[in-house]
Amino acid sequence: MADPSTYRPATGTIPDRPGVYRFRDERKRVIYVGKAKSLRSRLNSYFQDVAALHVRTRQMVLTAASVDWTTVSTEVEALQLEYSWIKEFDPRFNVRYRDDKSYPSLAVTLYEDYPRLQVMRGPKKKGVRYFGPYAHAWAIRETLDLLLRVFPARTCSNGVFTRAGQIGRPCLLGYIGKCSAPCVGRVTEDQHRVIVEDFVDFMSGRTDQMIRKLELEMRAAAADEEFERAARLRDDIGALRRAMEKQAVVFGDGTDADVIAFAQDELEAAVQVFHVRGGRVRGQRGWVVDKVEHVSTPDLVEQFLLQVYGAGEDVPREVLVPELPPDTEALTEWLSDLRGARVSLRVPQRGDKRALMDTVAGNAQESFLQHRLKRASDLSARSLALNEIQAALDLPEAPLRIECIDISHVQGTNVVGSMVVFEDGLPRKSEYRRFAINGGPEGETDDTASIHEVVRRRFARYLEEQNRPEDAEIGRPRKFAYPPNLLVVDGGAPQVAAAARAMAELGIVDVSLVGLAKRLEEVWLPDQEFPVILPRASEGLYLLQRIRDEAHRFAITYHRQRRSRSMVESVLDGVPGLGETRRKALLTRFGSLKRLRAASVDDVAAVPGIGRRTAEAVVAALHSDEATLTPAVNPVTGEIVDAS
Repeated sequence: MADPSTYRPATGTIPDRPGVYRFRDERKRVIYVGKAKSLRSRLNSYFQDVAALHVRTRQMVLTAASVDWTTVSTEVEALQLEYSWIKEFDPRFNVRYRDDKSYPSLAVTLYEDYPRLQVMRGPKKKGVRYFGPYAHAWAIRETLDLLLRVFPARTCSNGVFTRAGQIGRPCLLGYIGKCSAPCVGRVTEDQHRVIVEDFVDFMSGRTDQMIRKLELEMRAAAADEEFERAARLRDDIGALRRAMEKQAVVFGDGTDADVIAFAQDELEAAVQVFHVRGGRVRGQRGWVVDKVEHVSTPDLVEQFLLQVYGAGEDVPREVLVPELPPDTEALTEWLSDLRGARVSLRVPQRGDKRALMDTVAGNAQESFLQHRLKRASDLSARSLALNEIQAALDLPEAPLRIECIDISHVQGTNVVGSMVVFEDGLPRKSEYRRFAINGGPEGETDDTASIHEVVRRRFARYLEEQNRPEDAEIGRPRKFAYPPNLLVVDGGAPQVAAAARAMAELGIVDVSLVGLAKRLEEVWLPDQEFPVILPRASEGLYLLQRIRDEAHRFAITYHRQRRSRSMVESVLDGVPGLGETRRKALLTRFGSLKRLRAASVDDVAAVPGIGRRTAEAVVAALHSDEATLTPAVNPVTGEIVDAS
């Protein structure tokens, strides 16, 4: 890897102007493209202390061997040049959008003499009009089946079309009235194109005009006593209405908008888009994004707009996003140029559009969850993850059993620990364990001391049960008797050192130990000066993250239970006639201070051992103390933590 100082531009040579820059590797391949309002300020940020850079940015600058730039006069020009360079060079360190699955669209091949209606996937082609994308191909076929009786356009392949013309007989659809059979000359080329254009108009949102036109024709046919034709038009109108019902109306004002939402973690993001045309949801599309460097939601929005609309996606009148990108005005101007008309780029604040944004966000979250579950349930991916961990950490064998320990507390109070177990890459929840930590002599503790205590207690139980006889009922050792191949602690070098010290005190030498630091996703080994950096797309890193996140979730759940119990006990401590046994009965019945405070005197009196007078005293104590209780606050985020 190159030293960034060897290719850092000389001081003062970088212009303080808008522009686009490229990092190249030793073979002159472009590995990253970016834009900046001030090239000098932006590029200098890459050449600070390497250890202070985000792990992905650090990997990029260490891979690069040179950097160059091009100045532009406006931010819009910078956007256009950045997109064209990303498209031309496909840099490996830029965010890349890939579909989380291949979405089909309803395509109309307008470039052909006899345009064809068909299901089409993959990249868009010139001269083809697309509608959708749809979630399923069968949804397109259902829609087509309803509409072909009204718009009997060609749907067959070129081979079938040519063969029918040669033998002089149409296919089955031509006989049942769902194709106008241009292959055998029943309609001319111009007549067939009019049918296709009417279909395109209907799918583009001009549905009311088409239905009104057919209704007028139906009434005219009935007035002329052409009852068969009137009946046919009546059935056509019914088919169009059924097709319209399959597309939900969300706005009554004919809104044309794309609604975009994200769900993400440190390495990946899921993107969902609802395409609203004519006030109806015409399609839905999703992507899964690898986050190659640290990017915020506004940055993701900008990258999405550049790559998706720049690649030829139709630009609507409105683009609704969860957060505005950094260069909102420049992006709006760029989108307006692409569309040829004014585009509104904004965050919906209230009403139907806000409600639809929440729906799209829920879909993004579900898509992201399904992506992670699919990845976790893939046997080959799990095997690859274990092999990658073995190779990266130089383990003697693949870690088939991995345990992870995490600590949870609020400002040193109600400290708890959790231990989760993964076997063969999957959680084994029956062997999860929770630890209540009392702290030092004065009740004070910190993360490293807590890690030391949990590791000591876990392996002390292991040594204690190692020589015990097997349980006669199930014929297997007690659960603490199974040692892990790999122990993971949530944290960096200090937490790893504390765990290693506890294991050394007990003589545990056959268990590998690492720490996973959340901020930069670095893997720390005992007594090592520098961490191990796993590739960002590594299955091994993904598995370690999933185990760490599960340990964190399990610890937080237990911490909330403990804090709720301590709050109840502190509130009820002075209630006369309420001893420890009755307090436990109240906790068992209601579970949390929030539920207990919401209970009536009758509800409290219904608890075994609690009389009417005691229940009244409990309710009075709870409500008198309600105003003085201070909510628990997360010291990192500043958020109030729900006591329930």
